[in-house]
Amino acid sequence: RRDITSNLNNNKRFQSFLLLLIYSPFYSVFDLYYFGRSLVDFFTIVRRKEISLNMDVTILPALEDNYMYLITDKATKSAAIVDPVNPTLVLEEVAKRGVSLEAVLTTHHHWDHAGGNTQLKESMESLEVYGGDSRVDAVTKIVQDGNSFNIGTLKVKCLFTPCHTTGHICYFVSADSGPPAVFTGDTLFVAGCGRFFEGTPDQMYKALCKVLAGLPDETKVYCGHEYTVTNLKFARTVDPLNQDVINKLSWAEGKRRAHEPTIPSTIADEKKTNPFMRVEDLTKIQHPQESISEKLVIDMMGNIRRQKDSFRG
Repeated sequence: RRDITSNLNNNKRFQSFLLLLIYSPFYSVFDLYYFGRSLVDFFTIVRRKEISLNMDVTILPALEDNYMYLITDKATKSAAIVDPVNPTLVLEEVAKRGVSLEAVLTTHHHWDHAGGNTQLKESMESLEVYGGDSRVDAVTKIVQDGNSFNIGTLKVKCLFTPCHTTGHICYFVSADSGPPAVFTGDTLFVAGCGRFFEGTPDQMYKALCKVLAGLPDETKVYCGHEYTVTNLKFARTVDPLNQDVINKLSWAEGKRRAHEPTIPSTIADEKKTNPFMRVEDLTKIQHPQESISEKLVIDMMGNIRRQKDSFRG
């Protein structure tokens, strides 16, 4: 419905501009400015619609609640797969789409993310397997923060986000134009984050509130698991007055009843609804009379994570 309404509005703007060309002598400078902006908006939206086709992300459910992602550069048919725990399904999808699989982007070494790497590498010897440390199965390239490479014309930048594991990497993927995407594994979930298995609250604070929060707001977030409904139920308990959380929970429950994924989110949405990315705001709410230090915020991060660990929603 939103797309239909947007298209109707855009058509009305364009029609208005055509009328302007006919009746321009009767319009003021302000009218000319308004309609000129309408034309710019119209063609900008049309252009965005075209360029958004450059990068295609196919969501591939796996195991009980995991997600794998096939990233394709439509211009070259080059592709990469994120966390291919089910290599058979990946190979079927690659064949069906007729793409050239060039790389495995592994977010971390846990078996439900890296467990299919070896079989996939054996099936395709030329495959590059990227990962953050040597514990990643079949890894051929160990990457560090800021490393970059291309998949066709798509640019991939590695973001070091240790905490869930010490070698966790998020992959930021962008085209020349259009909204970018970030593949966050078990660091950032929709309305949540991963357990601090090998790290500290300080590390997760930096990963979420510095590294990932610093990405463009329109960045699409593709995470490793479908935990959204439970995460939002928890968010409602620690951020009960947040209407964005309440609204998104209702939306997510509807999506899951329809057996549809709640992925992707966006960085902008996470800043509004994710208690772990809202930790600074939640600290201010709980300590309204205090000067908020980074230490106090990090303590709050650890406290919220401990509450989440015992939450049964």
